[in-house]
Amino acid sequence: MKLLNFTIIKLTLCLIIGIVIAHYFKLDFNAVFFTTVVLIVLLGVYWLFLKDKINRKPLFAVLTYLCMVGIGINAYNIQNEKLQPHHYTNINASDAFRSITFKVKERLKPDAYNDKYIVSVLSIDDTSASGKLLINVKPDSLGKVLPVDAVYFTSSELQTIQKPLNPHQFDYSKYLELKQVYHQLYLKQSELFLVLDSKTSIYGLADQLRTTINEKLIEAGFADDTLSIINALLLGQRQTIDKSIYNNYVNSGTIHILAVSGLHVGIILWILNFLFKPLLYLKYGNYIRMLVLVTILWSFAVVAGLSPSVTRAVAMFSVISIAMHLRRPTNIYNTLAISAFFILLVKPTFLFEVGFQMSYLAVLGIVSIQPIFYRLWQPKYLVTDKLWQIFTVTLAAQFGVVPISLFYFHQFPGLFFISNLVVIPFLGLILGFGLLVIIMALLNALPESIVKGYSIIIESLNGFIAWVAQFEDFLLRDVPFTLVQVILSYFAVVALVQVYKYRNFKWIALCLVGIVCFQATLFYNNYQTQTDEFIVFNKSRYSMIGQRQNTQLVVHHNLDSTKLQSDNVIRNYKVGELRDTVATDNLQYVYKFKDKTILVIDNLGVYSGISFRPNIVLLRNSPRINLERTIDSLKPEQIIADASNFKTYVKRWKATCAQRKIPFHYTNEKGAFILE
Repeated sequence: MKLLNFTIIKLTLCLIIGIVIAHYFKLDFNAVFFTTVVLIVLLGVYWLFLKDKINRKPLFAVLTYLCMVGIGINAYNIQNEKLQPHHYTNINASDAFRSITFKVKERLKPDAYNDKYIVSVLSIDDTSASGKLLINVKPDSLGKVLPVDAVYFTSSELQTIQKPLNPHQFDYSKYLELKQVYHQLYLKQSELFLVLDSKTSIYGLADQLRTTINEKLIEAGFADDTLSIINALLLGQRQTIDKSIYNNYVNSGTIHILAVSGLHVGIILWILNFLFKPLLYLKYGNYIRMLVLVTILWSFAVVAGLSPSVTRAVAMFSVISIAMHLRRPTNIYNTLAISAFFILLVKPTFLFEVGFQMSYLAVLGIVSIQPIFYRLWQPKYLVTDKLWQIFTVTLAAQFGVVPISLFYFHQFPGLFFISNLVVIPFLGLILGFGLLVIIMALLNALPESIVKGYSIIIESLNGFIAWVAQFEDFLLRDVPFTLVQVILSYFAVVALVQVYKYRNFKWIALCLVGIVCFQATLFYNNYQTQTDEFIVFNKSRYSMIGQRQNTQLVVHHNLDSTKLQSDNVIRNYKVGELRDTVATDNLQYVYKFKDKTILVIDNLGVYSGISFRPNIVLLRNSPRINLERTIDSLKPEQIIADASNFKTYVKRWKATCAQRKIPFHYTNEKGAFILE
């Protein structure tokens, strides 16, 4: 069966092309909009005059595809809030500090210092405004959180979201741009003034329901770690999971069970089908049950936060449920395309979210490859057959997600099949029991024995995951993987599947071409990385200097062994530059790079009596020096200050350099300093 024979798949591909064009090329909104309208009008006229011969006219298909590309571009542009005249970025301000009224939209995972929220701007300086902001609130002793839909007033300065300060660092600002968030505020609880606290949206009602459920579960006696897993498994909220527990799930290859997705929604749909089966005995029971199931599924999606994975799963299972109740034949590829089409039409930026991509690729891997694996062995016994099914599904899903997972996360859990073989058979029981626990808690009818029993189940789950995660030798970390390698990997996988189906020379040749090209990228990447660099990294309160010569990288630092092991600065650089190993050494006072000499002045402030003139002076660990005298004595071409210095010192040095007209580079503002 050729997939491109399905019209909806071709239309979805054209919609995706339009979204990608709009994302990477800033096209004029009005020009694209009117061009799309003209194309749609031409398509309509063409259909009216030639509708009897439409199947034999290729121009109709071309016009249709162009219209869909235009719709994709417009769908993306319409979502761009910056194009709205009342967006806060389009409002001129005479003062840095601005009076802002906002409504809380979403609660994010807090960091070590602040609680984080996405908020919707209502007004700025008494002017009606729109747009979203990231709010960082320093928690007080009471640990109070801001409820969703609550309206607050504050006066503060809008700050840009900082770009990455080190090479190959995760770009949080780019991630937030996909959510239409461009600025942030740093606030204390005392600087927030509550204006209104009422639930005016389904998101607010969902947050209130989640809060009520958590309060009831805490009253029932669930411990924090157990409660955080319940929130992730059943309510789609992972903000409160302990970092060590979360890392255990990542390293064991079972993190997908903590993200509400197709597995969870499929199990819930199966339970609902069973519970509402009596409705089929009514006159219009078939339609009533369909309406009830779809309504409950989307209500669950809202409660779970409408993440890309749960939205995809609920959309797909809604299509399946409707087709099943209308007794219409379904094709899984058609179902996937329909769900993707409508999701991207409403939320085009989902296309660039990792969760959305991995969700669809996992399902495509399962439906395309799992039947091939399953036919390799036909177990005689039911238990063996079920375990074989789980193993083949898990393995097929890995074929779908491993390339893109390596590209984004650069690691692969080698024991994924063991952890999934044990966890997935019991996941239905865990979810079903969990739903019963939540319902009984809401009804104030949850006995202590059930609380203890379910707590033991969750603790056993966490314990098993921790046991698997401890075998770190089976965890492949820091695997360099480029976008070209991702594309070639999927090309080879698709070709292999076609080789199995058709067994002809064409697909064998294409498969071999994909493998050879993949190997060629390895040689090319090795050649490209043979460069020389001197890097002063940005590391708060510490100093890190990298010297790279061809394939060798030596990092000079003052971190202890524990901090070095957990540090991401060098790890990100090593992976991004496709390096396998990194050597470490102590910090030195003088570095030589090509024709440049770099002198390091630390907190001792010793530099007198040197017999050479440095081109660059690096200030680290807050040396108590008079910079004007240092400049007069050494006559450097440039001054660098890393993030180990006090900010008050840096401010004074910056002013001195500006006065003396000497370039000044502060890594905490401009990012890592790199000489090539």
